[in-house]
Amino acid sequence: MMDEGNGRTPHKDLERRIARKEQRKLWARRHEKERVWFGLGMFGIVGWSVTIPTLLGLALGLFIDANWPSRFSWTLMLLIGGVLLGCWNAWYWVSQEQARIEQERAELPPQQTDE
Repeated sequence: MMDEGNGRTPHKDLERRIARKEQRKLWARRHEKERVWFGLGMFGIVGWSVTIPTLLGLALGLFIDANWPSRFSWTLMLLIGGVLLGCWNAWYWVSQEQARIEQERAELPPQQTDE
């Protein structure tokens, strides 16, 4: 028995949908523990990748200002530089993880639409 106009049998469509759901469930089981810790890990990566350069810039700026006074505030400049470096670093890690997620999704077969 064929569908009108598209040449597919209902039986084959059902098989494809079931196979797709099975593959997605197997993938979810394999990555279940990764997903539980993924959010917390990403918060940690983003948080520390911004915090560490910011604190290093702040400490270096305070040291320079205390030992070699000038009309410029090295503390402020290096604090801003540390924040910028940290934000770039966080963006790098998040984009790497996003690329990995997209690659894993591309390996799954495309989802069939119900018509």
